[in-house]
Amino acid sequence: MPRDFEPGSPFALLSGGETAVWYAYMKVHLRLEYELNRQLREDSGISLADYHVLVALTSEPGGRMRVTDLAIRIGWERSRLSHHLKRMRERELVETGANPDDRRAVDVVLSEAGWETLRQATPDHVEFVREAFLDALEPGEMARLATSLERVFDALVERGSLPRPADHP
Repeated sequence: MPRDFEPGSPFALLSGGETAVWYAYMKVHLRLEYELNRQLREDSGISLADYHVLVALTSEPGGRMRVTDLAIRIGWERSRLSHHLKRMRERELVETGANPDDRRAVDVVLSEAGWETLRQATPDHVEFVREAFLDALEPGEMARLATSLERVFDALVERGSLPRPADHP
């Protein structure tokens, strides 16, 4: 990692420690997204994006959520989610329809095929997460990292444009 930055570089505004933390985070974030997506595609035939949607739907009774609430939960723009749900619907992983309480709202429901896909994908995925991420941390580091990431999430919600998801008080 470069230690000196040219004047005018955007990172010249960060201290050396801040730059080191940000670069370390970005390396992990980018590589983790790639490897999680690769693992899911190879082992289960679904993408990481599919997995995010399927897991989020399991957090609600009956695997049903409003599309807007699902977009907030996974941190996507509604239009991106709508396009992705169309592809997932074509593969019969989800179903969509009018919300029974508000006909203007659209619900997405985890289909039986979606439940089964998630059941089959999760053991290998969890094993990969454990081996590639969790096992690299000492027990005390896990607790500190969890606390730190929750604080970062809170700051993102406070300063960001999406509301706090219903399942993250």
